[in-house]
Amino acid sequence: MEIQDQVDLCFPHLLNTSCRKPTLHWSEAVLLNILLSSISVITVVLNLLVIISVSHFRQLHTPTNILLLSLAVSDFLVGLLLMPVEIFRKTACWVFGDALCSLYGFLTCNIVSASIGNILLISIDRYVAICYPLHYPTRVTVTKVKIGVCLCWVCSSFYSSFYVKDVLTEPNKTKSCYGECMLVVDYITGSVDVVLSFIVPITVIIILYLRVFVVAVSQARAMRFHVTAVKVQVSLTVTRKKSELKAARTLGVLVVVYLICYCPYYCYAVFEDNVLNTTYASFLILMFYFNSCLNPVIYALFYPWFRGAVKLIVTLQILKPGSCGASIM
Repeated sequence: MEIQDQVDLCFPHLLNTSCRKPTLHWSEAVLLNILLSSISVITVVLNLLVIISVSHFRQLHTPTNILLLSLAVSDFLVGLLLMPVEIFRKTACWVFGDALCSLYGFLTCNIVSASIGNILLISIDRYVAICYPLHYPTRVTVTKVKIGVCLCWVCSSFYSSFYVKDVLTEPNKTKSCYGECMLVVDYITGSVDVVLSFIVPITVIIILYLRVFVVAVSQARAMRFHVTAVKVQVSLTVTRKKSELKAARTLGVLVVVYLICYCPYYCYAVFEDNVLNTTYASFLILMFYFNSCLNPVIYALFYPWFRGAVKLIVTLQILKPGSCGASIM
């Protein structure tokens, strides 16, 4: 029995302080790894396409697309770094030491916070563009957006340092055994995180998008009542109305997907102190990360320019001289 217990330990020579190895059957572990790894690869590929598209083509260097680029970078890092490490944490013993575990905790908070900040900035950008179209070119410029993106990442880094300060300074404080990598925060810190990372951003996003929806519908109705008998004008009016309603529906999809991916995790975090310590919590975290796979679909695949850019990327047309000046809008 003692030999069997030692075999099941991550570090058999540390009988009293070693964690037990994950108990998943090998077939279940393989299936889980294949599924989650596939999601991770898809997340990386989709966001990488967005990054290449916006970075390469000069025509796409607009304020909105710069925000999309920043969001794609944060989501790319989720798929490249956070998802694989989360898969490893739950299917194998942690053998990389306390320093890398602390770094993982910091990167997790930093990247996720930046992603949330980018979504908030995009919602503000769309609000100004639709509700104040005449003032948009002066209020939202490329320079201002770049400054906003930089501040978003800097603030995320400072916030992450505060959130994981205990893990960074005393990595062994919350460790129950050797062979695990856990991010455990106290109730006050967790409550502050719920407010700053979820309640405040989602409240602002919902308010802005409700305002956008109301304005889009009212503009469509106003144009319908001012239609003249000229067929061209009628056609333009109908096209504008459909475009605005489509934009409103797209924003609604964004909010719903955001809530579906984020609400379960934060609701669970409110009632549990050690939110990373259970299998159910791990599922919620992966669902939390899955939003990074959906973001490029919601934000980019709805844009015609993205399909044109992907075609040029896949066919290697971007390697030709002068391809950065190609017209894809």
